[in-house]
Amino acid sequence: MSSTNPRRSSMQRHLPLPWVIAWRYLRGRRSQMLNSTALAALSATTLGVMAMVLAMALMSGYTSDLKRRLIGLQGEIIASPLDQSYFNEQRQALEQAAALPDVERLSLVSYGEGSLSSSALTEGVSVVLRGVDSATDPVVRQALSADTQIPETASLEADASGVSGVLLGPELARRLAVGTGDPLRLVVLDVSQGRPRFRYRSVRVAGGFSTGFAEFDATWVLLDRQLLRQLRGSSGLDVAEFKLGSPEDTEKATAAIESLLGSGWLVHHWLSLNRELFAALQLQEALLFLVLGLIVVVSTFNVASTLVILVREKMRDVGVLGAMGLAPGNVARTIIAYGMGLGALGTLLGIALGAGSAWVITRWELVRFDPEVAAIYFIDSVPFLIEATDLAAIGGFSLLVTFVACLLPAQRAARLQPSTALRME
Repeated sequence: MSSTNPRRSSMQRHLPLPWVIAWRYLRGRRSQMLNSTALAALSATTLGVMAMVLAMALMSGYTSDLKRRLIGLQGEIIASPLDQSYFNEQRQALEQAAALPDVERLSLVSYGEGSLSSSALTEGVSVVLRGVDSATDPVVRQALSADTQIPETASLEADASGVSGVLLGPELARRLAVGTGDPLRLVVLDVSQGRPRFRYRSVRVAGGFSTGFAEFDATWVLLDRQLLRQLRGSSGLDVAEFKLGSPEDTEKATAAIESLLGSGWLVHHWLSLNRELFAALQLQEALLFLVLGLIVVVSTFNVASTLVILVREKMRDVGVLGAMGLAPGNVARTIIAYGMGLGALGTLLGIALGAGSAWVITRWELVRFDPEVAAIYFIDSVPFLIEATDLAAIGGFSLLVTFVACLLPAQRAARLQPSTALRME
């Protein structure tokens, strides 16, 4: 009784003959040498594709997380007036800009410079002061609670004794060796009257925030905007930050806001402020793809070696098929189909292993930086982000170089004369 599966036989009858022969070579009995070279080709392709998937996931995750944190902290669009009096004189224009369909909310923010000291660090630390409307600005509240839980009692308002609260990043709090409720000494630089003056104020730690940016978490202090404006005088910088409903609307919203505010304002968006950074990241991603692609290119030599051995060991089959009328083109297609089968399997395994490894690394934050290294890369941990376009590019590249590697062995097999193949066998 025949053990042939009727359904499988029916499927094979509808497939091109080269595919059927290649499939039988792939699943049939082979010599030890052919098995070893095929396994080496499969392993090399898998490792090469896996390395490319992890590298692209690293770059995509780093870039995406950098964009998210930049937008979450300051909004997509920042408008700064050439004259600080515009904040009062052009309040109506700001409200009109905030009412645009693409704008989700508007925050008025003030900046200043100063130092912060504690009982454990009396010499103080230079800090950047970011003044916010703590009672009404939901963007800032959301940014503060993104990575840490802020106590409900946390407030930047002055308490019964007149001491205002400040929020510190984790690295700055560690350097000052303070926790929630601890007192601090704030010194603010005021150069509004032509000469520098220092204003002193006692504050307390009201809570902590984490932006994920090492530089911000180590140097920024969030406090009430009116308090900062009082301490710094007319020096410093006041800006309007616009949070959009979708980052894709940045260019259009920037043009609309710039038109409403007029020439007295400098309007920038997060892409223009960080254009050089993201251009460098795109170049680095392209170079990384090409360099790691060499691993896949090298793996195709193993595929070519496997096909050479296949042609040598199946010489008699090639001769018989040629004598039965199989065209040389179909012989070449059979060899190519065999090699592409190995390449496709290695590519799928590499993508699966790479995607699984990326998920594990991201889930348990296995790639984290020390504060010194985080200051260089701007963030303290990197997620590995798998994107469909990256997987398509990697899969397409792997299959393309595998196809090129199959051409020479396939051409050699197609040029074999049946009589020569049978005599050599």
